[in-house]
Amino acid sequence: MGIASNIKLNPLDSLFGKDNPNGITEVLISALVDFKDHPFKIIDDEKMADMIESIKEYGVLTPIIVRSKNDKYEIVSGHRRKYACAKAGITKIPAIIKQLNDDEATLLMVDSNIQREEILPSERAFAYKMKLEAMKRQGKRTDLTSTQVGQKLKGKFSVEILAEEMGESRNQIQRFIRLTNLNKNLLEMVDTKKIPFNTAVELSYLKEKEQEILYSAINEYGTIPSMKQAARLKNFSKEEKLDKNVIDAITTEETETPIKINLTGKSLKKYFPKEYTQKQIEDVIYKLLEDWAKNK
Repeated sequence: MGIASNIKLNPLDSLFGKDNPNGITEVLISALVDFKDHPFKIIDDEKMADMIESIKEYGVLTPIIVRSKNDKYEIVSGHRRKYACAKAGITKIPAIIKQLNDDEATLLMVDSNIQREEILPSERAFAYKMKLEAMKRQGKRTDLTSTQVGQKLKGKFSVEILAEEMGESRNQIQRFIRLTNLNKNLLEMVDTKKIPFNTAVELSYLKEKEQEILYSAINEYGTIPSMKQAARLKNFSKEEKLDKNVIDAITTEETETPIKINLTGKSLKKYFPKEYTQKQIEDVIYKLLEDWAKNK
């Protein structure tokens, strides 16, 4: 049995779906393989359940995009639709088969997923990294024929072009890509918002073994490093002085919780004579606090 229906024996026909005027053909779910290192997760949540029910009732309204991969088809865009079809018991899915090299496929894969409403930090990090590497290899041209690595286009580097396309600053793009240096466990804590983004960027500079020790310390003591603590861990690592003892000491040290008190001059002046200066008011307040501390 063929891996796609309505495909001619001519290889060009199968690549472009020439047998169908819309360039769309039906491909067996069993003939599909995921994109290599696909950074976007498929989650069995309420939205997925809705998609499955919609496909059961109406079918797949938007074809997926695939490319030939040996005797299979690699999904470029449509991993969630393929998953939903499998869950719904559907064996075929409408697809557009395109001729794409690795970098072209990577650019299309990222662009077709990155605009989703809910993107995890880890997904964005690996997507940015994959797209930037592809852009550097091929240059940012509509025909994607340039192969100069790191080529400038109209005076801009690939990372600057990527930043403009994503609506981010160049620095923010680079900070997201830094997250790809975190190990799986720490990155999971970033996705679940247990480790703040800025703190995670600092921790990404730790060596793999140091990250493993840190993750164990977090689980053992139940504490998450603050931004300042993460910066100190980074500095110790840079100086080759970061070991378990240092990690334990930093993660278990007490941190002062900042106290914010808003006392306006207008609210205070009603308690003092009009001629009192700010210094006199402060002296009275501190004296009252000292007396209160002694008698509490």
